[in-house]
Amino acid sequence: MNGWNGRRVVVAGGAGFIGRHLTRALVAAGADVAVVDDLSTGRDMGLAPLTVADVTSLDRLPIAAEVVFNLACPASPRAYQADPVQTWKTSVLGTMRLAELALAAGARIVQASTSEVYGDPLLHPQTEDYPGNVALTGPRACYDEGKRAAEVLLYDMARMAGLDVRVARVFNTYGPGMALGDGRALPAFIEAARAGEPLRLEGGGAQTRSFCHVSDMVRGLMALALCDAAAAMPVNLGNPDERTIREAAETVVRLTGSRSPLVEVAPAANDPRRRCPDITRARSLLGWEPVVGFEAGLRSMLDD
Repeated sequence: MNGWNGRRVVVAGGAGFIGRHLTRALVAAGADVAVVDDLSTGRDMGLAPLTVADVTSLDRLPIAAEVVFNLACPASPRAYQADPVQTWKTSVLGTMRLAELALAAGARIVQASTSEVYGDPLLHPQTEDYPGNVALTGPRACYDEGKRAAEVLLYDMARMAGLDVRVARVFNTYGPGMALGDGRALPAFIEAARAGEPLRLEGGGAQTRSFCHVSDMVRGLMALALCDAAAAMPVNLGNPDERTIREAAETVVRLTGSRSPLVEVAPAANDPRRRCPDITRARSLLGWEPVVGFEAGLRSMLDD
């Protein structure tokens, strides 16, 4: 598979945050793109034809696709914890349905998995062969375990039926177009700073994250989709520039010129203490690494 011009692509979850950016980039690259989304957390920007549907009951792909990207699941804790049973169904049954349709069409499926498969990791930074330290119960398990089960399903279908699979383990991603009010740290910090309200640091903000700008993430997903060498293994996509949540909040306050205070609140249940990807595999297989610095990325959000 070489290039995107004229290639037929379905983006499930294409009305979500990363999905919209991915759809825009694919259209700009000349691909024929169709979007499937139930609009439960996304919004239609008119970037490509939209089929409004739940992927768990999708009866057919909207076009004869060559590549199917699966980003169809709420990604913020507030959104996926609102209906944990539906989150699990979307992650597992929705992935199974898209995989069945991709297999029937002879299409490659690119799964947007997550760094949450590593749970609260005991290995740092996280490599793709690390099995994780995940809580099987609790408010985050529907998402963490749903994504883990989806990976198992896809690789079993690859072995048993010849499904053409690529799996991206997506680390924290940010950029313009993120939804306010969905509970994710950076948009919440920006919203509070601009309103002059306190920035809430769950657990004090000592936990770390590695924020990857959405433009870098989209480049990585598109590169992975075209990489034949990545068929048998997941690939971490994220920025290894690790920082504490408190540092991120302080940067937001400085860039906005806000006088908002930082306040410590109770920690969220099962919140990982450290999160940073080892991207050796992405560098070697895809020739990919992030290029957008954290402050430049934040400015792109502030300008949005």
